[in-house]
Order: sequence, then C-alpha cells, then structure tokens
Amino acid sequence: MEPSILSKFIQIQTANLHYLEAGESNHPPLVFLHGASFSAQTWKDLGTLKRFSHQGYRVIALDLPGYGKSDRISTYQTEVLPKLFEKLNLKGAILVSPSMSGTYSLPFLVDHSEQLQGFVAVAPVGIMKMSQKLAEIEVPTLAIWGSDDQIVPLEQANLLVKLMPQAETVVLPKAGHACYMKATHKFHEALLNFTKKIFNS
Repeated sequence: MEPSILSKFIQIQTANLHYLEAGESNHPPLVFLHGASFSAQTWKDLGTLKRFSHQGYRVIALDLPGYGKSDRISTYQTEVLPKLFEKLNLKGAILVSPSMSGTYSLPFLVDHSEQLQGFVAVAPVGIMKMSQKLAEIEVPTLAIWGSDDQIVPLEQANLLVKLMPQAETVVLPKAGHACYMKATHKFHEALLNFTKKIFNS
C-alpha cells in the first residue's frame, strides 16, 4: 500500500509550524530540516519521504519558521526543535540538517544530544562558530557534502569529523551545496546506509 504523506501543523509558542509526516508513529523517526531555498515539500518532491517511510521509518519534514507554510518567529528560535521533539515524541530520532538549518540543528545537537540517535550534517552553516562545543558530542554523525560546494567548503566536513569522535564523511562527486538535488540517488543511498547502521545496531 502506498504510504500517505500527511500535511500537519503544530503550535510552538505563538507560531503555527507546518510539517509533513509519513510512516507509522512507532517506527524509528527521521526528522528532515531544509536549506534557505527549500522547504519540507522539497523532501516530498525528491521522493525522500516516500522512500524512507517504505523502508520502515517514521519521517517528519518540518517547514522552518518563515518558510513553506510555517509562521515567522522573531524569538524562541532555540525552542523550536526541543518543543517539536517533545510534542511529537521524537526522542531517539536521526536529524537531517542541510545548509541554513544548521542554525537550528547545531545548537540542538549541543544542548540536547541525548534526544538524538544520529545526526546527518548536509553542509550545515555554523560549524566554525560551534566548533568548541561540538568537540565533546558523541552522537554518531554522517557529514554528506557535494564535492563542488562553494558555500560551505569541504574543509568544514573534515573539521566536523576531526571534532566529533563518531563522525564520518561521504562526498558526492560533481554535486554542489544542495548535493541532494543533483545526486539524489547517491544521497539516499548514503542516508539509508547510515540509518540502517544506527537503528539496527
């Protein structure tokens, strides 16, 4: 049976935030954020939500505040992910964070690492800024980068792996900053290998 991708809203403080969800609520959770040119819909369009719900995961793709169908917020940015995880019972999720969403995911990784089973850094912004705090984080981490990324250079993937004791890198050849757009199949394969390793260990 085709998994249905549901469009839902959650209230965090005064903001209504939109997200897409597929898969059973008792399945291992994967949470997808997005970059500045994209939204939750991107993961639906690329077939990511369908593919991973087919593989037995509960998938959540959030429209970050001010993007897609989500309200803007001017404060409490650091509360967005902790509240989302609490309200949707996402403890033990793998968090997938490209580009701009690093401003949300990296502070969450540092302050709430116990909530995560794994972290997928898709060239997120803010690694340099958070480097000292990331040094002790033991969450298994996959850094996925496009070889031709002109925005967040590959050196930052190397830095992440150097800082974090359980980090590894996958470089997608001939792909740029939004490497999942150009090399979707390879991106899905790398992500699936990582999720299987985390949830089956």
